[in-house]
Amino acid sequence: MRHPQILSTGSYVPERVVTNAEVDALMGESTDEWLLANVGIRERRWMSPEQTTSDLVVEAAKKALARAGLSAGDLDLIIVSTDTPDYLSPSTSVVVQAKLGADKAGCYDVNSACAGWVTALDQGARYLMTEPTMKYILVAGGYGMSRFLDFKDKKTANLFADGAGAVVLGVGKEPGFLGSNFLAVGEFHDALGIYTGGAFRPCTPENLSQFGAPKVEFVKKFPKTFNTEYWPKLMQGALDKAGLAFDDVDHYYFTQLNLRTIEYMMDLLKQPIEKTHWVMDKWGYTGSPCVVMALDDSIEQGKGPKPGEVILFCASGGGITMASSVWKWVGKG
Repeated sequence: MRHPQILSTGSYVPERVVTNAEVDALMGESTDEWLLANVGIRERRWMSPEQTTSDLVVEAAKKALARAGLSAGDLDLIIVSTDTPDYLSPSTSVVVQAKLGADKAGCYDVNSACAGWVTALDQGARYLMTEPTMKYILVAGGYGMSRFLDFKDKKTANLFADGAGAVVLGVGKEPGFLGSNFLAVGEFHDALGIYTGGAFRPCTPENLSQFGAPKVEFVKKFPKTFNTEYWPKLMQGALDKAGLAFDDVDHYYFTQLNLRTIEYMMDLLKQPIEKTHWVMDKWGYTGSPCVVMALDDSIEQGKGPKPGEVILFCASGGGITMASSVWKWVGKG
């Protein structure tokens, strides 16, 4: 048996700190008090004009590789999760390959919105389980949503941020990957997203005149209780495959959109809040890599998993897509 393991983690946020007050000034409306009380975000990071999504991913990847004691040349495969790619085509992963100098690595992108990194993690694990020639896989996520903000929209402009996270997967003697589960509710595919710029609504002069440049937007409402309704069954499906229960999980890493949702979820599962970790308060919402960024930050703070402990990722995003994955921790951090 080939047992996929998380060998190391890395994350990166841009230098520019953007406070709620600065966003309020751009929107011309005060949302700071509401945002702190209802979401938990007090500031976020935005990339510089010179940076793009692949640059964020490269920085996170370098940290993960260094912690694993590997070089870019050791990688067999690079999987990048992003819904803010450098280009519509080619893939952002091939840009990352070039910037890292990972000449031996194959690469491809995954776009499952904010559930994308957990989806990519599952794919990386299954490659290692079934492909005997592969030793090391980089699974990374990048988010550059500051490039797609509409400051006339107070529902989105104060939430989104930029950042990246990555893990290096390898193979060991002890099981690391324990199980995963996926759900989707496709009727909400047209509720939240970036709807201009693709084949559905290309950037023709007519479309740009009518809809403006590509931007993230809420088109229609979906239930506020969606995550609290679906996350338990999403996680239960992954835990059932691993032969585990909620009490067996030592660390929970949720989509980092709303601290109040995470608090409610831990209470609903009857789990102590100390079993989870959050970063949206200081980094804003960073999309698909937010769960691995939370893991990496917990390790940095000395609150991360210890060898033998069980960790669970739970993510959801536009579409609506959902992914959960359960692992036994063997990594160096």
